[in-house]
Amino acid sequence: MLPLLGQVADSVSRAIAHVHPELAGADPVVRRSEHADFQSNAALALAKRARTKPPELAQALTAALADDRGPATHVEVSGPGFVNITVPDQLLWNQVAARLANSRLGMGTPNEGQRTVIDYSAPNIAKEMHVGHLRTTIIGDSLARVLGFLGSEVIRQNHLGDWGTQFGMLIQYLDEHPELTWHHDELERGASAVSALDELYKTARAAFDDDLEFADRSRDRVVALQSGDPDTIARWKEIVSESEKAFRDIYDRLGVLLTPEDSVGESFYNHLLTDVITELTEAGIAVESEGALVIFSEEVTGPDGNPAPLMVRKREGGYGYDTTDLATIRYRIHDLKANRLLYVTDSRQALHFQMIFEAARRAGWLTDGIEAAHVPYGTVLGPDGRPFKTRSGGTVRLMDLLDDAVSRARAVVSEKNPDLAADALDQIAEQAGIGAVKYADLSSSRVKDYVFDVERMVSFNGNTGVYLQYAHTRIRSILRKAGDPEASIDPTIELQPAERALALELDAYSTALSEVSSTLEPLKLCGYLYDLARDFTTFYEACPVLSADEPVRSNRLALCQLTARTLQHGLDLLGISAPERM
Repeated sequence: MLPLLGQVADSVSRAIAHVHPELAGADPVVRRSEHADFQSNAALALAKRARTKPPELAQALTAALADDRGPATHVEVSGPGFVNITVPDQLLWNQVAARLANSRLGMGTPNEGQRTVIDYSAPNIAKEMHVGHLRTTIIGDSLARVLGFLGSEVIRQNHLGDWGTQFGMLIQYLDEHPELTWHHDELERGASAVSALDELYKTARAAFDDDLEFADRSRDRVVALQSGDPDTIARWKEIVSESEKAFRDIYDRLGVLLTPEDSVGESFYNHLLTDVITELTEAGIAVESEGALVIFSEEVTGPDGNPAPLMVRKREGGYGYDTTDLATIRYRIHDLKANRLLYVTDSRQALHFQMIFEAARRAGWLTDGIEAAHVPYGTVLGPDGRPFKTRSGGTVRLMDLLDDAVSRARAVVSEKNPDLAADALDQIAEQAGIGAVKYADLSSSRVKDYVFDVERMVSFNGNTGVYLQYAHTRIRSILRKAGDPEASIDPTIELQPAERALALELDAYSTALSEVSSTLEPLKLCGYLYDLARDFTTFYEACPVLSADEPVRSNRLALCQLTARTLQHGLDLLGISAPERM
């Protein structure tokens, strides 16, 4: 169903075309207003093209809107040419009833027919997931949820770092030290195989740097790995499997959608690299330069002012990230048949993806009918405003960070509700702590850095995930006290100001999701849910629900029901739980 904002915009568009046919199709510039339900600024934007003054054009539009059979019930000119529009109470109640009766809250599937690949998370095999993996995982998961709900066929891709020189040295070291324990079932309870492997890799790296003979054996093992030696491949698969178990623990705790079936490591593309090289060379895009094979950019220059090179094949014949990423984009277009490609990585990789996309366009893979976008994000900062580190200056393990948030959430929830049973407290603390971390990330503009402040994140006050979760529990408590009745709305009842504000906010849900789809900013949904929760608080304080007489009571319970469902649905699209009690 079309939200009222869209209905009003269509009505203003018809008025513009009626008054000035030459301006048909112009933006009606409609938005919500503090002075009416909606406001159109079209007269100010179009007056010059219409060769008239804004107030005169506004008056003409007002007259046309009065004759239109659209949603406006009252129209007036304000200020230098604003057109204020109010819609009838009955129409608002009908919108509420229709959304409440619909399993999708009245929303269609505008992205139907779109096949979207989202590349996110991408940890490295045999290494701990750390704070640097937080934003890509959370942002990518939310985008996958929103775009999927809006009708896209979403293909999640977890581009694991599972190939390269580091595996040669690690496998060689493990083979030379069979007494070492690193498998999950060999470790103490609560210990992580990937943590053990991470430490073993550091030891192997030190041996590689200090022992020339070990370094040579490690290089031979890299060759064995790349050439498919059975024993080496078997050990490599063990390492990948153990690492994926540890990643699964993180993903399960975060509640993200990624599954083992979504994992497509760098190794997957190894057999495609030769064909990629051949295709780029035959097209004259990749050229020899100082013994290497490179693609010189036509868009980006280096510090010396010369075209920046994309390394397709190294001097010694090896391949790097550039080659793999070229094979990746080619595979996702040709084999997965995607028409939208999203890469959720940090902003420092912006130049890399600009050059990858340029090369793909020049190769003819990336055409006008396919969108490829880098979805960049900023850095997670510590309370000191610097990149988040441990006290000793090391990288913060992601699991430790989540433990800290849940622990703090447990203290805050226990203080607010000291009578909670221990098992209920544990469950709510987990939901609140994880939700707090995710909401703090998603409610910040993804392109900006943000400070990881656990105390603020788990607060019941302010723009936090806990505040939204608590708002949902309050509404559910009201509905339980009312006996969770079937929704029943009398559209003839006059709306009170707080009811009107809440109804208008509820009607704007689909608009907020459309903005997430177009901007790839989950912030838009977070801001909407926060405004919705605040509007509900204002409504509940101004408009008694349970003590109201019928049919007002039923109408207000319907507003409560739709608000609870919208909050729960919106939080789910952010990957955040909506508890029944808190």
